[in-house]
Amino acid sequence: MNIIERGKTTLLLESENLKMLSDTLDVNFENAVKELFKISGRVITSGVGKSGHIARKAASTFASTGTPSFFVDPNECMHGDFGMITKDDYCLLYSKGGESREIIELVNWLCRQDIPYIAITNEVESTLSKNAKITLPTYVKEEACPLKLAPTVSTTASLALSDALATSLMELRGFRAEDFAVFHPGGSLGRQLAKVKSIMHTNNLPIINLTTTLNEALIKIIECKLGMAIVVDGNNKLKGIIVDGDLKRLLVNNNDTKNILLKEVKDIMNTSPKVIYEDTLIGEALHIMEGKITNLVVINSDNNPIGIVHIHDILKIKAF
Repeated sequence: MNIIERGKTTLLLESENLKMLSDTLDVNFENAVKELFKISGRVITSGVGKSGHIARKAASTFASTGTPSFFVDPNECMHGDFGMITKDDYCLLYSKGGESREIIELVNWLCRQDIPYIAITNEVESTLSKNAKITLPTYVKEEACPLKLAPTVSTTASLALSDALATSLMELRGFRAEDFAVFHPGGSLGRQLAKVKSIMHTNNLPIINLTTTLNEALIKIIECKLGMAIVVDGNNKLKGIIVDGDLKRLLVNNNDTKNILLKEVKDIMNTSPKVIYEDTLIGEALHIMEGKITNLVVINSDNNPIGIVHIHDILKIKAF
């Protein structure tokens, strides 16, 4: 057996099926998205075996992207879990063949309760499909396993259709990165989606004016321990910044240290510093720094400096 060729065959079969699914996506998919968008309840996913695993993952994806959802086990439904499903909910049922005993018991109950469902199945003439309000076919011609039995292409197709539904609903709802952050507070992704105001320095900011001498600026930088000073005019408007690296290079490259330190900061400051707002996402701040900038000044809408974000603050929370 050629192991690499076996792997390529599986990937090729699955990718070809996904390409075909994309090409044949029609109004049924659009209607499914609209149906799920208008409900006041939750999206209830269900399935058994491998289809059940896909249904669980789908519920997780829906829930984390703004569509309340959870998975119910068809077997447990027969022992009381039908009570988890209400008339405000909409079901999404997974079954390759559409005739599994457990899923048909669930179908019968949903029909009696007049609760609609969408079927994701390979068999459009199955009991599951015939009783569904909408069917999304997977169009699987053959599984990728050597015996053509183990769910492989079919589960990939079901998973992809679920992702397509979830992402379409995200866009329809206008789901933003800020909303995503609410459901993903943990991990580096969640931390990147937090806002700058949660980590910025606001106390004892190193603010100086245009006529401050470099000697005074150096003292302020050392006192505040942020490696920079913010230069403002008489109206507290940001005019520029000066960082300790600028001062060090100036002193090293000039023999007249005493006179250099008597110069005013307006003569050597960076007049076009990169700035951000307090509602900027930490991930965006990290992108702006791009490994070259260690500090960013946080300003308000009136161009007044209100804080500083240091690269160490981002590294400390591991938002990378």
